[in-house]
This record gives sequence, structure tokens and C-alpha cells, in this order.
Amino acid sequence: MRELGYVEGKNIVTEWRSGDGRVERKNELAAEVVRLRVDVIVTSGPTMTGAAKQTTASIPIVMAFDPDPVGNGFIASLARPGGNITGLSTLSPELSGKQLELLKEIVPRLSRVAVLGTSAEPGNAQTLREIELAAEASGVKLQYLEIADPRDIEPAFRAADKEHAGAMLVLQTPVFNPNRKQIAELALKNRLPAIYPQSEWVNDGGLMSHGVSFPALYHRAATYVDKILKGARPADLPVEQPTKFEFIVNLKTAAQIGLTIPPNVLARADRVIR
Repeated sequence: MRELGYVEGKNIVTEWRSGDGRVERKNELAAEVVRLRVDVIVTSGPTMTGAAKQTTASIPIVMAFDPDPVGNGFIASLARPGGNITGLSTLSPELSGKQLELLKEIVPRLSRVAVLGTSAEPGNAQTLREIELAAEASGVKLQYLEIADPRDIEPAFRAADKEHAGAMLVLQTPVFNPNRKQIAELALKNRLPAIYPQSEWVNDGGLMSHGVSFPALYHRAATYVDKILKGARPADLPVEQPTKFEFIVNLKTAAQIGLTIPPNVLARADRVIR
């Protein structure tokens, strides 16, 4: 926003609200923001977009990211959103198959993968379908582990160990945001190769991530806010698909779990933590 000429307290005021991973607060937070009579709402993911949509049909809503905005019922189409919502899509379902392929590359004899996620999170149903298709093609069996609450995390790792999972694929869900470090540490403790949806996980000690660049998405979201503040209607602003993707590998973590990352995989990494 600063690049676009906005100065906090001078020509723009930003009201920040966060549920800190507590999904049950979504409606409360959305209602609070609407009562402030803000000019634009920026949402971080489908859970908050859905809550904002239920709370207001008049205040413009900019999705910083969403895995499937049409399938989730937020917009009519990418080209013509209609209504009061626009923003950015992440292509997460399409990328999930690639994440499974990467796990198969670094663990050649991989036969069972634990999938950590929340089924109620919008977009995850489609993501799971893509993972299932990739698993069927590569001969990998999946073990889905439902995480509805942070207290489910440790039992999920025990279940993965009991079923002899050879790797883990972690989906995008708000419950995980404040618990990234715990999940990465449990994967390390269990010597479980894991792939995550964002680079922040790898910065927190995770093995590798593959997906869109979330900083780039938030940066683009600012341009939508700018256009709306200057009079554009969300209904007329096409939803953008991502153009920047990141594949990050943490060699420190690989060494700690006794895993050698093949050179052809490392060569494709955008960033390697050594």
C-alpha cells in the first residue's frame, strides 16, 4: 500500500483482526469489522472470506488467496466475479498432486502418505481429490488425518506412526497457522519427510514447501484495494491466478532425518536452506 501512495494514519487507516487459528471466531471477527463501516475488507483465506460474505453483501471484499473461489461459491467466474468479492486464486488443488510427486521423488520406495488437514476448510475437498488421483497414478496409499483442533495434532502423528506412513503432506488450514513450528518439530522428531503449502513452514524447520508465493499474493491484493478505493466495483475486477510459485528445501532438516535430497530435485528448488 505504501508503494501505491498510502500512508497509515494520513490517507488510510488499517484495522487488523486475527483469530490466531481459532476458526470458531470467524463470524465474530467479520461482524466486528463490518460494524466499523470499513471501505474494504481483505480476507486471508476461504474461511474468513466465507464469514465476511455471510456478514455483508455491500462492503467490497478482496480475497488475498483462495484455492477454489468459484467452487466455494464466492464468485460467479474468474473473469466476471459478480457480487462484492474479488481477489486472487491459489490453484492449490492443482498443485497438491505435484506435492505428492515431489515426496515420491525424495522417498523412492514411498508407499503410504499421511495427509494432514481439515475437511471442513473450503477447497480442501477438491484438493483431496487431486491428491487421490496422483496417489492412484503413483501407487501410493493415503492416510487422511483430520485436524479440527490443535489438540488433534499430536494424536495425528501417533496415528501416522502406527500405520507406518513414509511421508506427510500438509494442507492449508487456519488451525495450522499458529502451530507451524509444533508440526514441523513433530515431523522432525518422527523422522517423517513432509511437504508444506508455504515457505514459512520451511523457515520454521519444515523439510520442503511447494506452492504459490503468498507474499506475492498479498502484494497483488493491495492493487485490488487501491482500485476499489478509487471507485472500481469488485464485480468488474477479474480474479487473478498466481504467476509466482516457490519450491523451498531445507537441507538442515533433511540431514536431521537422515534423508538425501536427489540432485535433480535440488536443482529445481527456488531456495535451499543449508
